Amino acid sequence: MKLLGLLRHAKSDWDDMSLRDFDRGLNARGRKGAALMGAHLKSYGVKWERLLASPAERVQRTIESSGIGITPEFHKGLYLADTDGLISIIRKHGGDTDALLVAAHNPGLQELALELVDPTKENDLFAEVMVKYPTASYAVLELDIDDWSQIRPRCGALVHFARPRDLDPSLGPEQVL
Repeated sequence: MKLLGLLRHAKSDWDDMSLRDFDRGLNARGRKGAALMGAHLKSYGVKWERLLASPAERVQRTIESSGIGITPEFHKGLYLADTDGLISIIRKHGGDTDALLVAAHNPGLQELALELVDPTKENDLFAEVMVKYPTASYAVLELDIDDWSQIRPRCGALVHFARPRDLDPSLGPEQVL
């Protein structure tokens, strides 16, 4: 069995519209959410052995603000990767680790989480991920594989899903008046 963690970057900063998408950092809400989720990651109890990450500025700042203390391995292919791209990078760079964390973007992370779940193991967490995978969300999947080269659709179960708003309601959806 392997453990796969999926961490979406925190809320982006849109103040400077001249920045390319790749170069946007985090806003104050994003930094707060990243720190909160970082504390949650550390308290959840999984010892992540390797972190594969998109090199986008908002992912780098999410990792930095989270304080999770894992040195990321940046892979350009994780920037806005779809499910096939994510699986390919995990197969190639998962190594001999048992617990792999990936920090990247939506919609790829949400689609990957849903695609990896065996239909017989769908649960309430799966239903939540189906609705939305908000910024700074964190999922953990148990995969019925012995090697990362074996990762494929429907090989696992979603065992944990947390959003910033689950830990601090003030980080929930902003209300439009």
